[in-house]
Amino acid sequence: MLGSTSPLSRTSPPAPTEEQIARLRALRAFLIDLDGVVYTGSTPIAGAREFFQFLVAGGRPFQCITNNSTMTADQFAVKLRAMHVDVRPDQVLTSPHATAVALRERLAPGARIMAIGEEGLARALLDEGFKLVTERPDAVVCGLDRQLTYERLKAACLAIRTGVPFIATNPDLSLPTEHGFIPGNGATLAYIQTATGVPPAVIGKPEATMLDVAMRMLGVRPEETAIVGDSLLTDMLAGQRAGVTKILVLTGVATLDDLPGAPAPPDFVFADLPALQAAIEGR
Repeated sequence: MLGSTSPLSRTSPPAPTEEQIARLRALRAFLIDLDGVVYTGSTPIAGAREFFQFLVAGGRPFQCITNNSTMTADQFAVKLRAMHVDVRPDQVLTSPHATAVALRERLAPGARIMAIGEEGLARALLDEGFKLVTERPDAVVCGLDRQLTYERLKAACLAIRTGVPFIATNPDLSLPTEHGFIPGNGATLAYIQTATGVPPAVIGKPEATMLDVAMRMLGVRPEETAIVGDSLLTDMLAGQRAGVTKILVLTGVATLDDLPGAPAPPDFVFADLPALQAAIEGR
């Protein structure tokens, strides 16, 4: 739902119709991606602070959802506060947290997990009562690990070849930073899958699991919820699979030129968060 019958501009999306504005105003909750929507690397995107203030003032519940698996929710909250975006740790759902919640429903309490990842993944698994091990695991869980070694890759591949589940926090091939796009967890997954022939079960976007967990935390239904993201291949596809309204902002990965043929076309397209806020307010 990109507007009326007007063609897409090459420089900006069309203004929403009155019917679309009414649909936006009827939304009760928002699931908000971080990288490319609220900030790029450590640089805040203009209008993010005001958008969150707008949500709070209007009593609209939200959950920040990020595929980034390297940090804890507390660390993300500190990062956001440094950008003057007031978000509590319980309002941030990371892919490791969603993964740990999903595993709690699949594995026995205290199950042994071989984890490839950083503090965000380790803390999430420990908080859910799992035991981190380097051998004989009940499952292998893989998140981005910027200190990854060949020995750890070898151990993971050998364990997966014994038949234990192979779980991925997220499949992101690259990450946006101030310096450009750098390798993401998807690159590690490709290595392991190539070596073992076993594809991972993905918890984070573009799968629906992470959004389902976020909606349970907020106590809302898909029909009253929207995802706000910058990626057609993760955010919008996850939104489609979870059955929520899909709002694309053009401050990150996707551009208007990417829309034709997108596997999960957005319901709305806005230049940025201020434009989305203005539409909801009817300005």
